[in-house]
Amino acid sequence: MLLATCAQARGLDDDEPLLVTALADLGLTAQAADWADPAVDWAAPGAVVVRSTWDYAPRREEFLAWAREVEAATPLHNPAAVLAWNTDKRYLAELAGDGTGRAGVPIVPTAWVAGPDELPVALDGDGGDVVVKPVVSAGARDTARFGPGEREDAAAFAARILAGGRAVMVQPYLTRLDDEGETGLVYLDGAYSHAFGKGALLAGEPLGSGLFAAETISARNADPGQRAVGDAVLGVVCDRVGTVPLYARVDLVPGDDGAPLVLEVELTEPSLNLPVAPGAAQRLAAAIAARL
Repeated sequence: MLLATCAQARGLDDDEPLLVTALADLGLTAQAADWADPAVDWAAPGAVVVRSTWDYAPRREEFLAWAREVEAATPLHNPAAVLAWNTDKRYLAELAGDGTGRAGVPIVPTAWVAGPDELPVALDGDGGDVVVKPVVSAGARDTARFGPGEREDAAAFAARILAGGRAVMVQPYLTRLDDEGETGLVYLDGAYSHAFGKGALLAGEPLGSGLFAAETISARNADPGQRAVGDAVLGVVCDRVGTVPLYARVDLVPGDDGAPLVLEVELTEPSLNLPVAPGAAQRLAAAIAARL
């Protein structure tokens, strides 16, 4: 089988060697291939698993076209329809339902901005720090935090994103992140696998346009409240996309009261942080083998 990656990611995906070894232990051969390489015969392998395609955001439509072409020739995980839904963060609005908790998924409060005239209201917020980022991005690129006295800078930053053809999302910066960080919950073939902790990223300068932002990852146990939210998210996702994804990552952050809120749901090319969870690579390999 082929593991879809990108040229820039070669040697940077800590999950890949563990997964390749775990697949080999099951008698399966896997190798990485750049999704954008026209020389790759994507129809040849028995399956293609999307992994570190971390450069897709600037050319999302090309990436989705590639996914549809691959899927027409061989099984693709996660499927193209899942990738299409998940690569625009406006899926969060669907998870939140009509704003009254209809979907039962608590998300970080988010203002969606399609044009410059919508920026003043979106940036007003509650007067605290805000985070501005595009709705199509990967690896926390083009994301910045602005203080109460930096609204003009925030507006200029957002305007540059809008000028590039991407809509913008504005969220309050949740201060408990500085001490507690994020908690990622990983699900494999619909079953909870493991959790990890991620240190706060937005303590300093805006994150640039590199392949991904450097992260501090640690092993972590998800508490019952986090598990409940993660399980609810997975249930909504399965209903929405019409299938159980091979892999899913639910990123949670603590709200002002400490309750977990959904920051993102990663179904496309997430780092699953297999090294921090003994047995996780074997669980992913077994899930892949079960789908062949």
